Amino acid sequence: MTETSEEMIREIARAARRASRVVAKAPNSQRNQALVEIAVALRKSSAQIIAANQEDLEMAVAKNLSSAMIDRLTLSETRIQNITDAVCSIAKAPDLVGRIERRQVRPNGLRIARMRIPLGVIAMIYESRPNVTIDAAALCIKAGNAVILRGGSEAAASNRALGEAVSVGLLAAGLPAETAQVVPTTDRAAIDILLACEAEIDLVIPRGGEGLIRAVSEKSRIPVIKHYKGVCHVYVHAKADLEMALSIAENAKVHRPGVCNAAETILVDRGIAQEFVPRLVERFSSIGVEVRGDPETVVLHGAALLANEEDWGTEYLDRIVSLRVVDDLSSAIKHIEDYGSDHTEAIVTADEKVAEKFLHLVNSSTVVVNASTRFADGGELGLGAEIGISTTRLHAYGPMGAEGLTTTKFIVEGDGQIRQ
Repeated sequence: MTETSEEMIREIARAARRASRVVAKAPNSQRNQALVEIAVALRKSSAQIIAANQEDLEMAVAKNLSSAMIDRLTLSETRIQNITDAVCSIAKAPDLVGRIERRQVRPNGLRIARMRIPLGVIAMIYESRPNVTIDAAALCIKAGNAVILRGGSEAAASNRALGEAVSVGLLAAGLPAETAQVVPTTDRAAIDILLACEAEIDLVIPRGGEGLIRAVSEKSRIPVIKHYKGVCHVYVHAKADLEMALSIAENAKVHRPGVCNAAETILVDRGIAQEFVPRLVERFSSIGVEVRGDPETVVLHGAALLANEEDWGTEYLDRIVSLRVVDDLSSAIKHIEDYGSDHTEAIVTADEKVAEKFLHLVNSSTVVVNASTRFADGGELGLGAEIGISTTRLHAYGPMGAEGLTTTKFIVEGDGQIRQ
């Protein structure tokens, strides 16, 4: 990258810092209006966005990207409408900036509380999914932050088109266009420069493959919220409703296999394995899912391939699933602790005590009873949208909405108290 290009990236960071001061001081009503205007701009420019996305899809096909990756990349009228609806939902959500929390009065009469404030400037580094451009911009604006958006080369045209709609909306509401900027180059050197801008950027959120996230974490001078991978499990307990378990396992794996909350491993209680495993393997095989099982699974159904040790910790992001027979709840939890990624785990059971134990003992960022892992999503969990799913327990854990992009400051009110 040339010096001029380096200066361009640094100026993007400086402009974001300037814009962050404006958007942080703006009234909540103005930030909400900006989101409404962005939704309007997205609707008006949907044809241009789809045309740009088609350019990216043609490149993806030429590069022989997997069907799951192409699905993540694709924008349709329906998906643009869903993105627009999410922006409107964020606009209507309760306001955060300036909210007073945790009031208390100390024995000396001091009135203590905390006020929610923006983090400042967020750098979002992501791959494949152009909807992240809008989700991240909208959530950062709602929380009073500026955001720098650096998407992957496979979605470059889509991200530019989406970024233009965001700029139109911000300007229509009287906020700086630099509040949300799409980095105009896909040169990887741009990421290294951003990660060194610690004076301008307050937080980095990488979202993509494990390689990207590890590279960002190793190079960054700025705090990073990490989401390494989604090795998600569904445990079918001995007292599960088997029809429910079949439906949940199928949905968790194949609804969108290329996303991080798709199930990668199904654990089946030995007490029902003889009855359930053949049905589950048959179900998966009939819809084109390759099953890689432990020796017991392979004996129970010949369509299952023998899994190796690496399979248990693999995020396939494809129509492949691991299947293991476990002795009981404790064995299932031990497997999750050994191979999971702290993302999402589900149990299917009719036993309330077992469900409660699973909820208490499994400490992944989302724990689900009798439902699909696919609900580990900011929109589905009532956040409007998400900027990512944090598997880092500091500051935020699990799907991060607008609140995860704020912090609090102490506010102290007195009547002349002095410290003795």
